[in-house]
Amino acid sequence: MYDIIVVGGGPAGMTAALYAQRNGKNALVIEKTGFGGQITHSPKVENIPGFASVTGNEFADAMLDQILGQGAEIEFSEVTGVRDEGDHKVVVTEDSEFEAKAVIIAAGVKHRMLGLPGEDDLVGEGISFCAVCDGDFYTGKKVCVAGGGNSALQEAVLLAEKCSEVVMLQDLDFFTGEEKLQEVLFARDNVKSYAGVKLTALHTAGSDAAGAAAFTGAAGGEIGTDTTFTGVTIEHTSGVSGAPGSQERIDCDGLFVAIGLIPENDPFAELCDLNSYGYFDTNETCVTKTPGVFVAGDCRSKTVRQVTTAAADGAIAALAACRYVNGL
Repeated sequence: MYDIIVVGGGPAGMTAALYAQRNGKNALVIEKTGFGGQITHSPKVENIPGFASVTGNEFADAMLDQILGQGAEIEFSEVTGVRDEGDHKVVVTEDSEFEAKAVIIAAGVKHRMLGLPGEDDLVGEGISFCAVCDGDFYTGKKVCVAGGGNSALQEAVLLAEKCSEVVMLQDLDFFTGEEKLQEVLFARDNVKSYAGVKLTALHTAGSDAAGAAAFTGAAGGEIGTDTTFTGVTIEHTSGVSGAPGSQERIDCDGLFVAIGLIPENDPFAELCDLNSYGYFDTNETCVTKTPGVFVAGDCRSKTVRQVTTAAADGAIAALAACRYVNGL
């Protein structure tokens, strides 16, 4: 039996494992895909204290090496649930079960995607999700922002300070973010907006050179090898910004997608309260209604989701879990 099992191998989960091991507890980290979480999508990160510049993968690898060096164990599998057995918990995966005195759920979130061909290949190579993380790379360049809620507007406000032009693309006929944010953003001379449009294609230098209609992913040999992002195609759906059914190519250097985040907390809903958006309904203490079960990182209700805040959650949750284990 482990002292602490951590569900999720992002910055929150790996920080939790680090603090657990440093406090004399043996920890197991269970990750379903790859260690690092969303940070691995960033080819260059400049807002992590202590690093002038580091790639997301380099940072994730350094964290993984650190927790392994402290004695943490890792397991690659998808967690399907957690059973509360009173003085211990049972973490259920696709092919096994693991017991621990305490569990920290750091399942993270995933970005809602556009669902376009080639999109996954271009994440971190023209498609971004975070203006704070990646906005500097587009200084003096033209970018598009997909989305019309508060998150999209806030991203665009930051980008408008750096970029030569910001083009807002909203699928609804109107922008849903706060009016004050809209006033601030759309007062900028370098901001243009389209409402009632949907993105239908992504373009790269390779697809342009090949005369292809759009980037179709690595398997589409006809696009060539140059996947430098060059723009998007939109279709006007309602006539707000153009004739219904007409399509328009927008050349740009980058696309920021801000159409929502998807928490994956349903398997743990019996143990931890969820808010109306599906996030764990807990505060900075990272405790839940179930003794011995803690949450950390982007999967919980919070206003700021950055690598630094995820790591802070991991430390807080781990110290709380250690105190719980000590009290058993």
